[in-house]
Formats: sequence, structure tokens, C-alpha cells
Amino acid sequence: MEFSHLSEYLLVIDEIQKIDNWSEHVKKEWDSDTRQKRNIKVVLLGSSRTLLQHGLTESLMGRFELIRMGHWTYAEMHEGFGWNVNQYVYFGGYPAGAALIQRETRWKNYVRDAIIAPSITKDVLMTSYIYKPALLKQLFELGCAYSGEILSLNKMLGQLQNAGNVTTLAAYITLLDEANLLKSLHKYANDTARRYNSIPKYQVYNTALLTQYSGTTFENDFTTPSRWGRWVESAVGAYLVNCSQEIGYTVSYWRENNDEVDFILRKQEQTVAIEVKSGKRMMNKGLSVFSQKFSPKYSIVVGSEGFSLEEFFLMDLNAFWK
Repeated sequence: MEFSHLSEYLLVIDEIQKIDNWSEHVKKEWDSDTRQKRNIKVVLLGSSRTLLQHGLTESLMGRFELIRMGHWTYAEMHEGFGWNVNQYVYFGGYPAGAALIQRETRWKNYVRDAIIAPSITKDVLMTSYIYKPALLKQLFELGCAYSGEILSLNKMLGQLQNAGNVTTLAAYITLLDEANLLKSLHKYANDTARRYNSIPKYQVYNTALLTQYSGTTFENDFTTPSRWGRWVESAVGAYLVNCSQEIGYTVSYWRENNDEVDFILRKQEQTVAIEVKSGKRMMNKGLSVFSQKFSPKYSIVVGSEGFSLEEFFLMDLNAFWK
């Protein structure tokens, strides 16, 4: 097929990671097109975010722009499937499983078999040497189950079989973070050493991962305020961490004695403090104490005495930095 009459070309390749040494092939063709002055734009797509990113950074340095496609947002799930905000909080943002939520056992099987298993296998095990794969899986399950909670790695060691050491767990959490599955949030502090040596707070990137390991049902969790609060906080946290790379802020938490703020966003020396009010607990004075100590640009409440969940999930977080 002859395209010589065209001044510009667009080539889109899906599932590029399935081709052996794909990055080397792309680099070779890129260099050839550059020498021959072909005006071609190439879009590489793949279901394995980590495999794509490793291939890009190893062979295509300076030749690409990485466009991250995160988990589906509430706005997308509402528009696509008519979900209300409570359905989104509990079932998260996996569009292919949306039709299954009325049959929760089948939905959970889908998330386990079609989402979690391939993500662990392709995004983590295929890109890194994992000395203890069973430990990685246990760590992932435990971290998801503790989403929204603060738990030291030493305490996690006590709940894991054949756990190894804290350094191994920290490295595995980093890999899970790179795969957009599970993140550990550091405690907010002005001192970098104190921040990175703090006890982590675990945060799923998609609340479907918390729900998968809950062992209960939507009706039970939604009607139990102390449990539903965990889902609400995790849903807010998931929205924040999914937006963080695109907007360029960091996410942490703050706690001092009995005072706590659920999420602290920081960008360009400016902070935003966010407290989630839900059934898990009454409002504490943490937000006011943090504001007095650190003078954030904004201090907001998400919940019954501030922005509603729906308002927050539809909010453009770029507005915090304008």
C-alpha cells in the first residue's frame, strides 16, 4: 500500500508487550524513520503498564511521552453504567465487571481471576526478580485488606508466613505501587528522613481490591457505619493517588498523638489537607491542629459536613494549585 502522498502518518499498535524485544524493534524503526525524515507518530498500547514502562525507559530514552491511563473514575462509571456514588465506592472502577455487580460472588471471581491474577503475573512477576512470589501475593492481599489503615511493616511481618525481612516487604510494595495496585503513604513531615521512616498507611488504587478481600457483601458493609467508613476513605484516597501522577502532587497522611488528617497533598511547597468524615468516626480536631501548625493552602472536609462524595469525585483537583 502506497502512502507517499501523505505528509503525516499515525501508527497505533495494541498489546505491544506481547512482542519479544518490542522496544528494540521500535527503536530500530524510529531511528530509520528519523534518518529518512518520515513524519510518523506512533502510539503504543498495552495492558501491562510496568512492562511498557520498562521497555520504554530501557531502549527509547528521550523518544517517548508516557500517557498514563488510570482506573476509571466515578464520572466515567456513572456515565457509562449509571452507577450511583455508593456503588462506585464499593465496586470501584473496573468497567468490564460492571454488569456483574448484582451477583457479587461472580463479580469477585471476575476481579480475582481477570484483574488481580494477570496484574500480579504480568505487571510484577514478569518485570522483576521476585525471590518469594508467595510472600508478594500475601503482602498484596493483606495491604488491600488494610487499605485506609496505618500498619508498620514489622507488624505485617507477624501476619505473613515465611515473611523474610522489612527491606523485602518495602521493595515488594514499591513494585505493587508501580503496577497501580497498592500504595503505601508516608506520614507528612517537613523532615525527609522522618517522612520516609514513618509507619506507612496503605491505600488501594481501586476500591474493588479492598472489596475483594472483605469477605462480606455490599448490603452488609453499606449498612454498617464503622465498616462503610473504610470504603469511603479508601475511595477518596484512590481518587487522590490516581490523579497524583498527572497533576504532580504527592499524597501522605498526618498524625500526631490522637490528632490525624486523612490525606495531605503537596505540590510546589503548597499543601492541601483533606479529612474524610464518614461512619468510621466523628470528626476529630486534627484538621484544625494541622492548619495551625502548617498553614495549608486549603483545608477541606469530604463527607456530611463538607463536600459531598459526589461533588468531590467530580472535582477537578487541578483547581487546588491555581
